[in-house]
Amino acid sequence: MERQGKKVVNLSVRIFDERKEMGKAAAEDAAKRINAIIAEKGEANLVFAAAPSQDDVLEHLLKQDIDWTKVRGFHQDEYVGIDASEPAGFGNFLRRAIFDKVPFKELHYLLCGKDEAEAKCESYTELLKKYPIDLIFLGIGENGHLAFNDPAVADFNDPKMVKIVELDDVCRQQQVNDGCFPNLDAVPKNAMTMTMSLIMSIPQAICVVPTIRKADAVHNAIYGEVTTACPASILRNHPSATLYLDADSASKL
Repeated sequence: MERQGKKVVNLSVRIFDERKEMGKAAAEDAAKRINAIIAEKGEANLVFAAAPSQDDVLEHLLKQDIDWTKVRGFHQDEYVGIDASEPAGFGNFLRRAIFDKVPFKELHYLLCGKDEAEAKCESYTELLKKYPIDLIFLGIGENGHLAFNDPAVADFNDPKMVKIVELDDVCRQQQVNDGCFPNLDAVPKNAMTMTMSLIMSIPQAICVVPTIRKADAVHNAIYGEVTTACPASILRNHPSATLYLDADSASKL
């Protein structure tokens, strides 16, 4: 059941009693938006977030009536130098969750060798210029990050669209908390990520944030100062973003 909805500056906030309800509502909203984009443009370019927080929305998105043959898929970040077979790789997460389950028009991955990361950022940037993104799926990190824009590296006016970043320890520990890696030492220290300026330039955003571990970050994103100390706070200025919360992640609002 949806508890309440409100708007904070431009950001629509929807709060649900249960995580599954949150994911279902986000997926239904996303499907309407995707179908409207396809109806207008003939195709849709989407960016997907890869994290356990996205399990519910992706599960329900697969149940929606969407012509996936008209959808071009991208993902927003990837570890630098991670092995192609590593289950915790974000491309592999998305393969399991959605990319291998429906017939996309095209799929574009960030995975590359460690020494190829700079070149990959450049080639991915060219793809994003060729196929401007219509909608992005987002989560919020325990440190308030969007994609891998941790507080120390987030730049609301970043000149780049995709860049290499050093991950902070809170972000890396989150990957352990999520069950993606056995311990902190196993988590890569660097990643490629879509930047804050690119995220804010995308016309529509669906941000799905469950669990009690995100409650502080959600509170800061909605009520704190708009600052890179909590990168997600900038979502209040996004032209068309909706934040989906469950009872736990909304518990400090």
